[in-house]
Amino acid sequence: MFLRREAVPFAFVSEADRFRSNVTPPPRERPSRTQMAARSLVGLTVVAGLASSLLFGMPALQPNKAPEKSQQSEASEGR
Repeated sequence: MFLRREAVPFAFVSEADRFRSNVTPPPRERPSRTQMAARSLVGLTVVAGLASSLLFGMPALQPNKAPEKSQQSEASEGR
């Protein structure tokens, strides 16, 4: 029937792996000291927030102990 194979219409996609450009991209700009300080400050803020949420959240995760004496209001003591 069809003995002859047709070329893939998008053969350039498979050839893209072999293609190398001789144009180099421009070098990346180095961040300034202000940008580095801002990034580190944001990072420290995030880490401090996570650490504090863990620190303050741990007591809420502990199982509740039964109170030793029942809590009553002062108004009910005179009755």
